[in-house]
Amino acid sequence: MILDGKGLSERRLALLKEEIGEKGITPTLATVLVGDDPASALYVRMKHRACEQVGIQSVNVQLPSETTTQEVLDRLKMLNADPDIDGILVQLPLPAQIDTHQVINAIVPEKDVDGYHPVNMGRLVGGLPGPRSCTPKGVMTILKEYGIQITGAHAVVIGRSVDVGRPMALLLMLADATVTICHSKTKNLPSITRQADILISAAGRADMVTADMVKPGATVIDVGTNHVNGKLRGDVDFEAVKAIAGAITPVPGGVGPMTIASLMENTMEAAIRRCNPAQ
Repeated sequence: MILDGKGLSERRLALLKEEIGEKGITPTLATVLVGDDPASALYVRMKHRACEQVGIQSVNVQLPSETTTQEVLDRLKMLNADPDIDGILVQLPLPAQIDTHQVINAIVPEKDVDGYHPVNMGRLVGGLPGPRSCTPKGVMTILKEYGIQITGAHAVVIGRSVDVGRPMALLLMLADATVTICHSKTKNLPSITRQADILISAAGRADMVTADMVKPGATVIDVGTNHVNGKLRGDVDFEAVKAIAGAITPVPGGVGPMTIASLMENTMEAAIRRCNPAQ
């Protein structure tokens, strides 16, 4: 079974557009892009197109490559104070001279639609409501919408990043999976991945997950976005692994579109909280 994230994201966005119309509110997302990295600029454009598609207003703050940490913090202070802004997203990675931790921490938690702020990470650890990191949230939506059994499953996550690996593991645990996290220092990686009922790779290495690393019938979720010879490749050797797996996401067209759909949903949820602080 091919897990079509693109088709699912279109259905989710259509439902979100209806909800925005029914509630009669206009969410607003502000994006902050520092520098002129082509990939980052493309991702920001895709997010703004999704906003337009569902009826979310968007504001793009674009800053030059030589921008300092303090200059980014000053812009964030203005966005935090703006009552019309529901969500703030700083496109990562930032230029080397900028302190990413300071920048993420400067976004007020209620406008942190990426779910990276330490307060929101803490809420995730505690199983409390709050914005969830967009990519892991999108993965959970794929698993649930396609009826993949999570409760009691052994889920193996390759990658321990703050934006994907760690929150992914926590969301799976909250859904009653048994979770193993693997990373660059893991010994005998294939022997662990072959135990997985659900295998999620967010390692950032093209085609590193091969057929011999996958248990027959397993669900394989490829979070990787690797540019190889001008083409987008995932972490999973798709053609080889799809013959072994019971279900698999393609790259492109799998997790990526669901990340953007999750961002739109997080922005809508932030707007609802603004209009109804008790929620």
